Amino acid sequence: QVQLVESGGGLVQAGGSLRLSCVATGRTASSKAMGWLRQAPGKGREFVAAISVSDGSTYYIDSVKGRFTISRDNGKNTVFLQMNSLKAEDTAVYYCAARSSHYLGTYHLTRSAEYDYWGQGTQVTVSS
Repeated sequence: QVQLVESGGGLVQAGGSLRLSCVATGRTASSKAMGWLRQAPGKGREFVAAISVSDGSTYYIDSVKGRFTISRDNGKNTVFLQMNSLKAEDTAVYYCAARSSHYLGTYHLTRSAEYDYWGQGTQVTVSS
């Protein structure tokens, strides 16, 4: 089992920045990739970004490319999501997720059902 705890959400004005953190505990060595997904009110869960635990390869949804950066600190079992130039449409609950099995790039990592473990989520609200 892997437990995930997110932090760093909050209220920010459009154009501002936030940095989300996700600390993993438990059988962290089993994780192959970590992802951030979000869910806005009345909408389904949407992939935002993911990172390979082994080689650091990153993946992003087009709408956040150039604004968001996912990174990891394997020594601290922590994944970060640096969010800059935030927009009102980025408002959502952001979830950290972990995948324990091998994957084929975006085919698996962009699908919420392909993640095995989830955090409780952290709210990000961007005011316009």
